[in-house]
Amino acid sequence: MGGATLPAMSNSGSGNQGITATMPVVVVAEHFGADDERLARALMLSHLSAIYIHNQLPRLSALCAATTAAMGAAAGMAWLVDGRYETISMAISSMIGDVSGMICDGASNSCAMKVSTSASAAWKAVLMALDDTAVTGNEGIVAHDVEQSIANLCALASHSMQQTDRQIIEIMASKAR
Repeated sequence: MGGATLPAMSNSGSGNQGITATMPVVVVAEHFGADDERLARALMLSHLSAIYIHNQLPRLSALCAATTAAMGAAAGMAWLVDGRYETISMAISSMIGDVSGMICDGASNSCAMKVSTSASAAWKAVLMALDDTAVTGNEGIVAHDVEQSIANLCALASHSMQQTDRQIIEIMASKAR
């Protein structure tokens, strides 16, 4: 986040994304007393889900990748607590409905705040899903199917946010002068 020389788990080549996909799951596992195997499985689900979503994004995207990493964390936490596919799907869909508009303005000290916001949103989405509540597919970019919700998010980031990318780069470049 600030170029610290401390080790961190990475995800999709990013320490920030690795922290986001890892630490919320670890905290929930510790809270519920999960054994090492259960924690490892939850972390695997978190990281693979984050990679699955991130892989559908363009190389440079205005979409904050801490949000997609936290979608993975939501999957891992939901699996730890409940283990049902429906709960995991609802948590991811709620995340897409909640934090999909957060922009990336370069790796900076504000990333720590975006990681915190995304991790909090992930836990909120899990709690909602455990209560059988989620952002519905009746409006917005969230669909009735989690796969379609992910596709909608990635289409938005890949196509519609390209001008946002250019504007962010222009703003950042003008500061360097």
